[in-house]
Order: sequence, then structure tokens, then C-alpha cells
Amino acid sequence: MEFIENKTFDEILVGDSASLTRTLGARDIQLFAVMSGDVNPAHVDPEYAKSSLFHEVIAHGMWGGALISTVLGTQYPGPGTIYIDQTLHFSRPVTLGDTITVTVTVKEKFERTRHVVFDCKCVNQDGHTVISGAAEVLAPTEKVRRPRMSLPEVQLRDPSNRFERLIERANGLEPIRMAVVHPCDRESLSGAIAAAQAGLILPVLVGPEEKIRAAAGQAGTDLSRYEIVNVEHSHAAAAAAVVLAREGRVDALMKGSLHTDELMAEVLADDSGLRTARRASHVFLMDVPSYPKPLLITDAAINIDPDLDAKRDIVQNAIDLALVLGIAQPKVAILSAVETVTPKLRSTLDAAALCKMSERGQISGGVLDGPLAFDNAISLAAAKTKGIASAVAGQADILVAPDLESGNMIAKQLEYLADAQSAGVVLGARVPIVLTSRADPARARIASCAVALLLARQKPPKRT
Repeated sequence: MEFIENKTFDEILVGDSASLTRTLGARDIQLFAVMSGDVNPAHVDPEYAKSSLFHEVIAHGMWGGALISTVLGTQYPGPGTIYIDQTLHFSRPVTLGDTITVTVTVKEKFERTRHVVFDCKCVNQDGHTVISGAAEVLAPTEKVRRPRMSLPEVQLRDPSNRFERLIERANGLEPIRMAVVHPCDRESLSGAIAAAQAGLILPVLVGPEEKIRAAAGQAGTDLSRYEIVNVEHSHAAAAAAVVLAREGRVDALMKGSLHTDELMAEVLADDSGLRTARRASHVFLMDVPSYPKPLLITDAAINIDPDLDAKRDIVQNAIDLALVLGIAQPKVAILSAVETVTPKLRSTLDAAALCKMSERGQISGGVLDGPLAFDNAISLAAAKTKGIASAVAGQADILVAPDLESGNMIAKQLEYLADAQSAGVVLGARVPIVLTSRADPARARIASCAVALLLARQKPPKRT
């Protein structure tokens, strides 16, 4: 166990010194900005910093000042020290990658007040002084020796940057015409307009015009630039949107304020819908802060209890999406409750069959393994503990749930317990279909539209 121990006033000698060394990283700047609220663009905006006096991001001045406080409070004199005064002179900036050595040296002691004055200096890796000054403290009189406390791990997450790479991937592509079905509440209409303003879609608003305009009024949105197809109610909106897609007048559909089954009933109608030879299925694209890469989860919205044939299409749809998103040879984990094949669990038999189908070319473009329990699919440590040697275990790109209930619960648990954000799209129909939830933030709706755009403009190779 490490301990932290102080020097009392009587133990302090003029000329004594203590020091520490730190290297400035981007995370240090972000943490200091979050803690202090100082978002001066010279520190947190690389684009602005290029045009500033120093032409690059620099540390907050008080980052170095905080290091001086660290030495005084934890090393010399240490616990029990009370700050009285501090002067600082900033000689030059501290930039990313600079290694700073902070040294405090005892200059004077005052017996009557137990005050101690320190010379303070921060020097960079080139020997140049970046900060200098003096500190006056009230030194401790009682000896303190305590176990050094372990600090909690801090994870930095920027919600505004979620799906940034996905949206950047769609930049430069011609926006697609998207029928927004029954956008008669503020959330669904605002999501479509936000995607339009991002240059991803050209929305065609399908629904009762009076209700659409009322929602626009609530959102403060000008609809003069957007086409409206006026129909009587939500069912008629779903039917009209499917007709637009069948006739090639729109490239994709987006669910508004109607039930998913109402829209999908029209999409999947045998004679008038948008069916293809492939089974339609839904894929969640999850941004999970604790997972190192995007995670696709399927099927959590369309197929309730898929059989083996349906699962083959579900897997292939997800692989095709992953390829469009730039994930080369995606790793597909076929989930079950256990990682061994047992006749008592149909999901394990299906997993084994799907893996064999992949070996025989009936599923292509990805690497499959299963059955895998959830922990083995996403944690290398868990997979190693159970002795699972696999190219997929612990590093899955795609999680294939055994049924809709388990898939939906996985996705919602990640969203609400792991602070994940999700985009989603239905594949296997003639056009991509974005299924949104009222709880989805605008960024997730925009990301879903980016996925639809990529699918429409960068279609994967046709497969049998």
C-alpha cells in the first residue's frame, strides 16, 4: 500500500524542495475544461487555435498552477497544508505533448505564524521556464501518514460527437428523397427537418396537412421549402408513402408519429408492398461509450420469433449494412444464453447451423461464430476465462439476437443503462426504412437518415 506523509513545520528546512513531472495530453485539457467550465477556444477548439497567437491548442494557464498546488498539498509540506497566497508569472505556453516538471523550494520560514514561503517553478522538456512564482502556506504542526487514496476512473463522453464519423461518411453524397410518414408531432417532424438541414434528405411529408402544419407551428419550423402529400390519416399516409417508393418517387421511408406495425403492414403487404426476395429485418447501430467501436444489433423490431431461414436473411442484411458502413469483414456473434450447442435451446442449434451456412457460402461477407453468450461476444476477458478461442468472441461488430424480445431488451438496456445512442434502419425491402422512437434525440434521427443515405447511394453487392 502506498502512503502519503507530510512534513511538519519543525521538519521543514530552508532549501528543501520537492517536484513532480506531468505530460500534457488532450484528455488533461478536456478534464480541466469540464471541471472549470473554461471553454476558451484557445484550449478546446483546434480550428480556432490554428489562427491564434500560438497556432496550436495550449493548456489552460491554471493547469500548471494546479500542479504546484498538487506538490504542496500531497508532497511538501503535504496533508494539513493550508494555502495563504500564490503569485504566478506565465512565461510561455504549454502545448500538447509538453512534459512539465514542477519544483517547489523552501525560501523562508516564519516561526510566529508557522508560515512558509516557497519559490515555485514549472519547466518544460527543453529546460524553458513556463511558470514561475511564489507560494505562502500555513504549514502543518501534526504528523500525518495516510494511505494514498485511489481516484475513480473518469470517462469523457461528448454527446454532440456521437455518430460524427457516420455523418461525415455521408457528407458529399447527393441527398435522398425520403417520405416521412405521418410527421404529426413536434419530435418526428423536427427530426426530419434536422436531417434535411444536415444535407442528408429531401423530405416529402406524407400525412394530414393540417396536423403537419400544427406540429410545425409548435416546433417553429418553416415548411415552405418542403413537399407535403395531404392524406386523411396515418393508415392512408403509410399506404401513400409505400406507393411513392414503389413508383421510384422517393428513395427511403421514415416513420413519423404512427405505430411501427401500421407502417410495416403496408411495407410488407404481399401485392402492394415493398417486399423483396430477402426477409426484411431491423438493425440498431449503437454507439456505446464503453465499447471501442460501433455495435450493430439485430433484429429488435420486425421479426418476433424468426426461424432459421429468417435468421439467415437477418444476418446477411446486417453484414451488408456493416460493409456499407466501411466495416470490412464484420465479426458476427450469434447470441444465446450459453456458448455450447444443446438441443434444449433452439437458439444454440440455429447458431451452429448459421455458422455452417457461412462456411458453405450461404451467408457471405462476414465472419460468424456462435452460440455465444452476450459477455463472451463483447468481452475478450470473459471469452478467455471460458477458454473460447474465436475470431469473433470479445470483438463482435454485429450481435444477432435469438428473437425480437431479447434483441429489443439488449438495445434498450445499452441505451438507458450504458448511455448508448442508437440509429436504426430496416433492410430487405426495396428501400431503406428509418424507424424512429419518440424518445430518440435529434442526433440519433440524423444518424439514422445518414445510414439510409449510405444504403441508398452506396448499395452493397447483390447476393443470392
